[in-house]
Amino acid sequence: MRRDVYQAIADPTRRQIIALLSQQTLSLNGVAEHFSVSRPAISRHIKILRQCGLIRIRQQGRERYCEASLYPLQQVVDWAGQYNSNSADQVTPPSGFSPDLPLLLLLPES
Repeated sequence: MRRDVYQAIADPTRRQIIALLSQQTLSLNGVAEHFSVSRPAISRHIKILRQCGLIRIRQQGRERYCEASLYPLQQVVDWAGQYNSNSADQVTPPSGFSPDLPLLLLLPES
């Protein structure tokens, strides 16, 4: 099954794996050593990242190495780019909003 890049970045552990692998190539065990979750959990995250095209697995002898392939993140950059700083001027704040008020005052009462 082919997943999309948004599924990959939706999870904080997967975002951490992407950040880690963007700095260095690591074996599967090397990736797992950076996290407190189980090795099978990391393997599931790696599988999803691979299906999204964000990492490649390279076999070298008996070891499997994970390498970042960050090109698919361009899709997210392009999507977010449509909300550039120029469009911030077009956003109307909610009624009653004042930048001087603490945010807690704007929360509905429970």
